[in-house]
Amino acid sequence: MSAPGENLRIDSARLWDSLMQMAQIGPGIAGGNNRQTVTDADAEGRALFKRWCDAAGLAMGVDKMGTMFMRREGTDPEALPVYIGSHLDTQPTGGKYDGVLGVLGGLEVIRTMNDLGIKTKHPIVLTNWTNEEGARFAPAMLASGVFAGVHTLDYAYGRKDLEGKTFGEELARIGWVGDEEVGARKMHAYFEYHIEQGPILEAEEKTIGVVTHCQGLWWLEFTLTGKEAHTGSTPMAMRVNAGLAMSRIFEMVQEVTMAAQPDAVGGVGQVTFAPNSRNVLPGKVVFTVDIRTVDQQKLDGMRDTIEARAADICAELGVGCAVERVGHFAPVTFTPELVGRVRAAAEKLGYTHRNIVSGAGHDACWAAKVAPTTMIMCPCVDGLSHNEAEDISPEWAAAGTDVLLHAVLETAEVVE
Repeated sequence: MSAPGENLRIDSARLWDSLMQMAQIGPGIAGGNNRQTVTDADAEGRALFKRWCDAAGLAMGVDKMGTMFMRREGTDPEALPVYIGSHLDTQPTGGKYDGVLGVLGGLEVIRTMNDLGIKTKHPIVLTNWTNEEGARFAPAMLASGVFAGVHTLDYAYGRKDLEGKTFGEELARIGWVGDEEVGARKMHAYFEYHIEQGPILEAEEKTIGVVTHCQGLWWLEFTLTGKEAHTGSTPMAMRVNAGLAMSRIFEMVQEVTMAAQPDAVGGVGQVTFAPNSRNVLPGKVVFTVDIRTVDQQKLDGMRDTIEARAADICAELGVGCAVERVGHFAPVTFTPELVGRVRAAAEKLGYTHRNIVSGAGHDACWAAKVAPTTMIMCPCVDGLSHNEAEDISPEWAAAGTDVLLHAVLETAEVVE
């Protein structure tokens, strides 16, 4: 067995063409994608991905969370597989590359191996995790969380979207409930390739992000209960204003996060008012606070402070306050041996690189609980993601996939 030479590269044009074809499914309104989990568009994207995998000779397995596992056999039937994974679902106003690059980059790795007749001791399994984004059904990384034993299947099936539809019902509706028990598979290693979703790599003119850690996260869903009342005829001193409490909590979250610097972030990205009428004070406000940092003690301290201060704010205004911790994962340290292989591959191929901490959560965060895991990142223009204007270059996409190819082949052990 010998390591593949630095002249071994993927087919950049084929990878880019695949990305553009997938982007035609679930188009957004401004050049990106709206292919939210377990929608008709998601089902259509899955079908296209399956056709491509069938053509590449891969055998499909699907678990009860709808996660797709596409297997390329190795020479040793007893060897545990090397997994490559990410997700095809998007935000409501998502880009063409977030998650999708990791899945289709993995497919391009396998296509390249097929083209060159490369055999490996370990099987390789390409994975499309269900509901990574968490945009429609919180929490994020739902299927990989069930796989890792963080959530139960019943919990996942019972998650509801804003229309009251459950995840389990919608997964069945689109026809992607598999028969595999979730988490039954064993992994030799797990690799995930992703756009950075931040500005660091582009700003420093680095082509490859060698991901060493992933920030921990808490999602705190607040439900504030006030009293619906006419905005014109209700005296200011007699209002029970859930909207006012919300605004004070927003400002408080900013204060708490700034006090936790460096390396801490926090904010609110989703709010719903009821009845959401121009001249009615809201009787109910629901919003989610998102806080992240690489330090678990700091992360939990931010959570406790925000919950306590929110309760005080609401009590002062006579507003009811309930909080549900709808999402969480602890900070992750990726497997040093695999991180080293990614770094070595970037150096062998002549790509500029730097260590980086992922600011976003990924399925790799849960995979790391059950298998040796690492990630690779490429730059994205202006660090923009979760936005239809998200953009990368074909050269960036190919470079990270080249690194993925070499790191996977070293881990899966090429057979002469």
